[in-house]
Amino acid sequence: MLQDFKKHTAKKVIQAIKDNVQESRREWLIRAIKRAGKKTGRQHQFWQHGNRPIELWSNEIIEQKVNYIHENPVEAGFVQESHFWQYSSAIDYSGGKGLIQLEFL
Repeated sequence: MLQDFKKHTAKKVIQAIKDNVQESRREWLIRAIKRAGKKTGRQHQFWQHGNRPIELWSNEIIEQKVNYIHENPVEAGFVQESHFWQYSSAIDYSGGKGLIQLEFL
């Protein structure tokens, strides 16, 4: 099931990138996805290998995973602090209002 999910979502995201003429990084993203695919012998590589579902069995684990996701743009060097990344819910967790409506658990 996970394999089918990854295959379907990868195709949809890649097509959405190609179709979005307003995406300023469109060509760079497609090149990066194709370059990753060449390393694996495929046309495209969107998802990382080895990522597996994790059971979110406690509030502590959920909080740990949310923090990990929020820190990804910081680790990548895109922003200095997680709440500066406009596509993240980190702003909502720090008292601001992000781009989408969140339902806190």
